[in-house]
Amino acid sequence: MAKFAFRGEDAMINIQDIFALHAWQSSLFRPWQLITHMFLHGDFGHIFGNMLALWMFGSVLENVWGSKRFLTFYIVCGLGAALIHLLFLSYEFLPMMRDYQLLNDIQQTGKPLSIADLSQFVAKYLPGPPIPLNENVFTEVTFRYQETLNMATIGASGAVFGVLAAFVYLFPNTYIYIYFLFPIKAKWLGILYFTYELFFAVQNSAGDNVARWAHVGGALVGLLIVITWNRGNRKQFF
Repeated sequence: MAKFAFRGEDAMINIQDIFALHAWQSSLFRPWQLITHMFLHGDFGHIFGNMLALWMFGSVLENVWGSKRFLTFYIVCGLGAALIHLLFLSYEFLPMMRDYQLLNDIQQTGKPLSIADLSQFVAKYLPGPPIPLNENVFTEVTFRYQETLNMATIGASGAVFGVLAAFVYLFPNTYIYIYFLFPIKAKWLGILYFTYELFFAVQNSAGDNVARWAHVGGALVGLLIVITWNRGNRKQFF
């Protein structure tokens, strides 16, 4: 989706700033973003992958539950995924915010900031090219710091992972054909995919712009909901 969708006489309205999900610490955070971020996607491949998975697994669940119950399930999974993502994002941001506050306190006193300290802060927390070491270095550090806090999260992947988890729980022995050629039971695909996402979420690899904890959170919320709804019906998972 285009980042700038509407243009006024004096300024452009940034759709991503308004409707994408932002960290609680960001000045751009708004409560409605917990819902609206699910309806924004980065490119055609992003939305196609999510909608293909939603059609493959969600249509089966909708036939079982009905449209209203399925929609409730889908939205709650998306909300749960967003909240878990924000919790882990807050945890990741805490050391950066603490260290920036120390640098800012020194700057406010008028004392010269150590270039070594600024360089260390940039290398440790702030992505992007090296910051030139000149008299405007703290301004540039502050700008990059605010950019990091204002990173946006978009996409329905968290809700879709909830749908996948529910499908795996209800239909564990259904065969899914990878690339329409290689059959694998839903339970094994679900376990492998969840393990993959959990591994990279814990790794928190630099440069990974995928919201792994949203995927993990959506799957967990979806699994808890379907277990609760289905508690009167024992499942033979294996």
